[in-house]
Amino acid sequence: MSELTEKLETAGLVPVIAIEDAENAVPLARTFADAGLPLAEITFRTAAAEDSIRNIAREVPDVLVGAGTVLSVPQVQSAVSAGARFIVSPGFNPKVVDFCVENGIPVVPGINNPTGIEMALDRGLHHVKFFPAEASGGLKMLKAMSAPYGSMKFLPTGGVKLDNLAEYLSSPMVFAVGGSWVATKDLIAKKDFDEIGNRVREAVAVVKKVRTGAQSA
Repeated sequence: MSELTEKLETAGLVPVIAIEDAENAVPLARTFADAGLPLAEITFRTAAAEDSIRNIAREVPDVLVGAGTVLSVPQVQSAVSAGARFIVSPGFNPKVVDFCVENGIPVVPGINNPTGIEMALDRGLHHVKFFPAEASGGLKMLKAMSAPYGSMKFLPTGGVKLDNLAEYLSSPMVFAVGGSWVATKDLIAKKDFDEIGNRVREAVAVVKKVRTGAQSA
């Protein structure tokens, strides 16, 4: 396991963030850190993504910032240039994945079928995103699909919320989950960092409870 995936597994939760105004990036990152989750995946779903990543990397270096919804090699280059330390994609784009692997850039590509898993394994990857998790059959589908691939670990994203977070994290196949509920676009736009901090703390508490239970089992 790489240092990056160790950090993601330790966190247990990867907040998936769409920021419309890059000025909100730094206070948001500080809110995450103060609430016990020094980690953020800034998605390239908005025009402010690159500047948001750059602001966090420069102003809050203790927060592990990555880029999500990365669909092309130029986006990878822009994200890394801005300071992104890992790449997450919704699907398995061979051009994106190969570029990352060849250049030593940590990447977690999205899959929801065995073919995607085998494409990842063929490139030496053992951590992938399961997306869209709930729409693809949830944990039941993940268990059935992953059975032949014991070395693969998954980042379920899409439909994962506080009420099913513990269920996903309890699976030994899941190294972390991705979620957008902790910091929605509306909360960020309203600069409601108190509520975001509360949601992060709730999620962190669930992660700790699950992980502590697993260690004592």
